[in-house]
This record gives sequence, structure tokens and C-alpha cells, in this order.
Amino acid sequence: MSVKNIYVSNTPLPKAKQLWHAALKEHGFSHGARTETIKVDDSLGRLTAVAVMAGNSSPSYNAAAMDGIAVRFLQLASASEAHPVVLQKEDYAAVNTGNALPAGFDAVVMIEDVHMLDGDKTELTAPATPWQHVRTIGEDIVATELILPEGHRIRPIDQGAMLAGGVTEVEVRCPPQAMVIPTGSELIQPGESGRPGQIIEFNSRILRGYLQSWGAQAETSLPVKDDPESLKQAISTAVADYDLVILNAGASAGTKDFTSSVLAELGEVVVHGVAIKPGKPVILAVVDHTPVIGLPGYPVSAVLTMRLFVEEMIDDYLGIESPPPRIIEALMSRPVYSAMGVDQFVRATLGRVGANLMCTPSGKGAGAVMSLVRGDGILTIPAGSEGVGAGERVQVELLRDPSEIESTLVVIGSHDNVLDLIANQLHKNRPSVRLSSAHVGSMGGIMAIRRGEAHIAGCHLLDEQTGEYNVSFIQRLLAGKALKLVNLCYREQGFIVKKANPKNIHSFRDIADHGLTFINRQGGAGTRLLTDKILKEEGVQPSSLYGYDHEEYTHMSVAAAVASGSVDAGMGIRAAAVALDLDFVAVAEERYDLIIPTDFYGDDKITALLKLIGDDSDFHNRITALGGYDLRDCGSIVYEQ
Repeated sequence: MSVKNIYVSNTPLPKAKQLWHAALKEHGFSHGARTETIKVDDSLGRLTAVAVMAGNSSPSYNAAAMDGIAVRFLQLASASEAHPVVLQKEDYAAVNTGNALPAGFDAVVMIEDVHMLDGDKTELTAPATPWQHVRTIGEDIVATELILPEGHRIRPIDQGAMLAGGVTEVEVRCPPQAMVIPTGSELIQPGESGRPGQIIEFNSRILRGYLQSWGAQAETSLPVKDDPESLKQAISTAVADYDLVILNAGASAGTKDFTSSVLAELGEVVVHGVAIKPGKPVILAVVDHTPVIGLPGYPVSAVLTMRLFVEEMIDDYLGIESPPPRIIEALMSRPVYSAMGVDQFVRATLGRVGANLMCTPSGKGAGAVMSLVRGDGILTIPAGSEGVGAGERVQVELLRDPSEIESTLVVIGSHDNVLDLIANQLHKNRPSVRLSSAHVGSMGGIMAIRRGEAHIAGCHLLDEQTGEYNVSFIQRLLAGKALKLVNLCYREQGFIVKKANPKNIHSFRDIADHGLTFINRQGGAGTRLLTDKILKEEGVQPSSLYGYDHEEYTHMSVAAAVASGSVDAGMGIRAAAVALDLDFVAVAEERYDLIIPTDFYGDDKITALLKLIGDDSDFHNRITALGGYDLRDCGSIVYEQ
């Protein structure tokens, strides 16, 4: 079967939503389609399909609300300290909390106020009011009274109220049944060993999780290969059994992207291609009155487009109002550019630095799933804008609780594996501190401190003239700014190479003379400055080094490139080589420091970090176990201005 792809259009987002809502309405995708009756005991979190009315009153009898004696209040009308009233045995009855009030009695006196006399008589020194300390019939719930309205999400207290009112079963709305179908011949299951070109299929788990968190009941299928007939069969089967079908990958217009053509053959493609970034190739279709959404393959694109088009669908199906987005105002830390005519959704990290809540883009690639893991919010750049500038105030939709944002320690600068250990430990501590780390190099960290965008900057810049680390750069670039320079560690820098160093690499001269490949760190990184210094000392021209212009932003990314065989060597720290079971050729020991503005030095989050690195011997042991670290000055102030 030969299938030709349908061209991906560029429908504006508002128009795409309008068309999609109209199609859903036309095909009857709305709440109330199915209900079921379940036990109240099993109803937690479900939505009531009809109003729930009380079957009986609660309490169903006049009940004592205190331990004491039941009395007739009129008999105590004259009681006082000066003229106590003495009741005979037949004029009162002992009761405990919850007991039915004996017939003829209309008040309860607490046991603490009862003075027992000989002969089963009792003396009381205060009057009683009608129905004092008595829970009267229907005090809580009256038979036929409304307990819960239609469309109410059942809470634990609601379950108790229904049971107290004599309701043991409740009619609830059935959530939409969703099927997630991953597509692609290259997909393998988690845990399987793959070969180059094969990809672990995890997107369907992410999408299923979001669907379930929004109120759907979702399942995932095994991956469907890139074959039109296989895809056609999978869709036809799914739409017969489910209320909603999600297809992942195959939505674009590549040679193996058959989704749009198959959907056009089976039903109606309402929209294919929306003017958004990421997520442009999204497909909105209907097959046999069942909505089918084709999401792009990259995880970030898939998640963002599903939030735009599916979350609202589930709310409508359940008949509930979509909660308003949680919006917070922040200050943009750096410019972000956007193409005109496209609604762009930028993942961002947030942290309060001084008086300002800073917003920093957390990732660019649509495949960078960690940008959503680390992301605190989504910044929307509307279609009519070319971007936002540094220092501009922006509105950010929160993905985290605001309390997490306020407890965030913003660290910008050079990458080091120790930061991950610190982040984990601070998060475990109580009160918890969340560490947000952006790896932009030592120079980038200094500039972030200069602009007031970070609490801390990691730095390891070597001054070739003095042989001193960091101080001269601080004096030049942060002149007049009060700060403390705290040592985190000394660490080994060198060549990260394959196990057993098969290419016998011990210098840049070895790499250049033998035509080997190298991977560099970005400009402004301390490792880049060290690389350039050693190249100069060895008399090796950067242009003679294959890969000098190929840049990565972390030591682990350099190590991963070597481990994969993409390059022969890269400069990095020993800990990165140890982590990926590579070999390491030591070149230099360097000092890695933390720049902390004095204004933040007394902050609770900074105090927690300094305490951790300063006197926690167990934590020090975990650092040294990474390999290549010396903590002789860890936590010490090595410079102050």
C-alpha cells in the first residue's frame, strides 16, 4: 500500500482550538455519556453523576453529646449555688456520649457538674437549657437533604457524610478511556539492550501519566512499526474500544510519517499543523466519532501539545471547569528570540534572587526531557512577538508549587558533579532546599552574579600570569561588589579517553599529530581556558585540533561523547571519567570555588549549603568517592571583598 503524506499546515493556535472544539461538539465528546454505580467505600476521587440526597437523618435519634446524666431542664430552672436542686433516682438517667436520650428527658448535665448524694440522689447547682449537650435528630443531616451536588469530586469527608446519611452506593461519572499508541520501528522497551539507531520507548509512559493525572483512565500499547497497514489496524482497534486515542510520533511529513494519511483515510483530519513551537506537526482528527490526536515524537513537543489540546478535553468530558493557570510575574535573566507568527512555549527555571524572581530558559531542544524535569514554568511568547529582552517582566505559568520556587537556591556557572550531590542532600534535609543549577561556564557564572541573577556562581578560572584561580577575574569583573569566595574542592583535570587509552593519548600534541578527534568546552568555561593555556604551552594551534569548535556544556556530556565513540578525547574532570568507566590522563589540579555575594551570605539556603560542605564528614566521603577530589579547604573562605 502506498500512502502519500498530507502537507503540514500552519494553523494559528486560536483557530486550531476553535476548529477542534467544534469537531468535538459535533461528534458528541462530552460528559454524561457513561455513568456507573459504585460503593461509597470505593468512590474516593470520583465525580458524582447525580445529586446525592440523604436516605436518613443523622443522628437518627436524640443522642447525648457528653458523659453525664439526662435530666428534664424544667426541674433545674431554680438551681443555684445558694439553692441547689436535689433530684431523686427516677428524675435522671446516667448516659455516655452517643447514647440515646431516654424518653421524657430533654437535656444532659456533664458528669463534672454532678454531685452524687447517698441514696442515689444527685445535687445540681446550675440550671440547664433545653437540649443542652444533646445532638438532636437531624442535627447534622436531615433525611432527603442534599449531601453532594452533581459533578462534585468525592473527598474522604464526603464518603463519611454519605454513609452517615444512609447512602451506601453512589452514581459517578465514568472517566474517559484513553489509549496511547507509540509508533516507530526504532522503538525498544525499557530494559532491552539496543543498538545504534534504536530508542527506548518512554514517551507513552509520560503521556499515560499525564492523562491519568488529569482524570482519564489510560493504557499504553506496544509500539506500532512504521507501516501504514499496521498503523491503520491499531487505530481501528483502538477507536472501537476507547473514548480517546493518542498517537505518538509519525505526525510530521517525513518518509516514515504515515499518521496523517492513515487518519485521513479512516476518518477526518480536522487540523494538521499548528503555529506553535515546539509541537507544530500535531494532528487533530476524528475516527468513528472518537478523537484521535497525533503528537510529535519528541517528548517535550508531545507533552506541551497534549497540555494544549487534551487536558481541556478531559475536563469537558468529566464536566468540570478547567482550573485557571497559575501565573507568576518574573524578571527575564537573558533574551529569548522567537519567530514571528508562532506561539512559542519556553521552558524556564525560576528562583528568587534578592527582591527579584528570575526567569531563565531551561532548555532548547524538543527532545530534552530533562528541561521539563527541571523546569519550573512555561513562558509563552505570543505569535505577534519577536521575543523578550533581558530585564523584561514576563508572565510565567507555574509547573511547581510556589513554595518550591521560594526555597530554590540558584547556582549558575561552571559544572561540577559535586553539585548533584549537594542538590540531592539539600532536598533531603528539613527544611528542604531545592538547588537549581545552570551550567553556563565560569565566566557565565561571574556575569550572572554581576547582573544579580544568582545566589552562587561556580568558578575555576586560572590566571595564566599569576597562577591564581578566580581572584583576578573577580577583581576585574566584579569590582566593588561585596562577596565571599568559598572553596568547594580541588579537582583533577585531564584527558578523558576510552578504557585502557587505546589511542595512547597523553597530550594535545598526540591528538593533533595523529589526526584524532577532540570535543571542547564552551567559550568562557574554566576548562576551555585551561585547554587554551595547555595548547599554547605545547605549541599546538587550535585549528590543527579536529573538534576544537565542537562544544559541550558539562563534563558529563564530554565523557558521554567519548564513551559513545563519537570522539577520541575531551578535557574534563576525573569524576566524569570514573562515572562512565573511562580512563583518565591527569593534566592539572585546579581549584573550584563558589562566589557568594555578601548580601546572600546569611540566607537560610546559603547557610544550609555551607553547613553541608563545611563539617559533614559523611558528605565529604561521598564526594571523594567520585574520584579526583581533594577537600583540604572545603567550606573555607579563600578571598573576600
